[in-house]
Amino acid sequence: MRRCIWQTGFLFLIGLALARADAVDDLVRAAMKEHDIPGVALQVIRNGQTVKTGAYGFANLEWEQPVTLETVFEIGSLTKTFTAAGILMLAQEGKLSVDDRLQKHLPEIPPAWTNVTLRHLLNHTSGIKSYTGLDGFELTRRQTRAEFIRKLAAQPQEFPPGEKYKYCNSGYSLLGYVIEAASGTNYWAFLAGRIFQPLGMKATTDRDPRQIVPHRASGYEHARGKRINRDYDVTDVFAAGAIVSTVGDLARWNAALDADALLSAQSKTWMWTPGRLNDGSATSYGLGWRVDQKSAGPHRIGHSGSTSGFSASFQRYPDGRLVVIVLTNTDKEIATPLSDKIAAHYASAQE
Repeated sequence: MRRCIWQTGFLFLIGLALARADAVDDLVRAAMKEHDIPGVALQVIRNGQTVKTGAYGFANLEWEQPVTLETVFEIGSLTKTFTAAGILMLAQEGKLSVDDRLQKHLPEIPPAWTNVTLRHLLNHTSGIKSYTGLDGFELTRRQTRAEFIRKLAAQPQEFPPGEKYKYCNSGYSLLGYVIEAASGTNYWAFLAGRIFQPLGMKATTDRDPRQIVPHRASGYEHARGKRINRDYDVTDVFAAGAIVSTVGDLARWNAALDADALLSAQSKTWMWTPGRLNDGSATSYGLGWRVDQKSAGPHRIGHSGSTSGFSASFQRYPDGRLVVIVLTNTDKEIATPLSDKIAAHYASAQE
């Protein structure tokens, strides 16, 4: 009996040592310490199978509520992958074309935007000024489509459509209104009915602070070297960045992208092909996705997301059939650099 107890204890200590020796855990904890990150959730998928999940730190500092795999984080501009998917799903149904002029779906736009197409909005080449960072677009204003367009139209266009690439949240909010116009339903209802519910993404929804969202993480910023609660009156990022989700739900989204049930192979090719400017030069952005071929590092298709108090990343590394999802509740844009380090670890482990 005594020998059995000793063996059990020995095996427990070996298991504990192996858990502590996990290199990904070490990477995450080092990043949390260096960048003062309250909490992190992650999931790593290789060849379609989950090989690592992790939850670290706190979802809420005041209650010392730990992060779990069910913790719901704001994912910021990862929202754009869903908005682009909505546009492409409607294109598959013949309800619009990505080369439609915006005016066809939103006839009240100003004359300066006459030559802007949905493709320009999707790949950030419209020349419309990005409203994030401007006063007057706060969430508490609850602006209608007409109010949003009227206020944005007062900003001069920055360049002719297709002349340059410049990241623009305005384009994706306008695409949200296009989805509503073409589908005849609310943007959030469209995403829920056509994507979230069919995929079993039960925790994924609008970040609206009025909603009761179970397991919602609190967002934190830094000021004068200290953590603070994020500003309550955030910018209304709508279809450009207002989704909240979990690592598990985003893994379901990844599985849908690997299949052809929601999006056809052709639609995904369009999504993941870099856009081209009027002069024929390529950008590093497709339709709702960044497409990066780094000189040092793996080929990467993905998106980062940053809202007040949150940093998120969803990266697909097709060369190694690897997907890394990282969600954090910090204002420091750390999620994608951390994803790259995790991907490099798995790449080196295969060598």
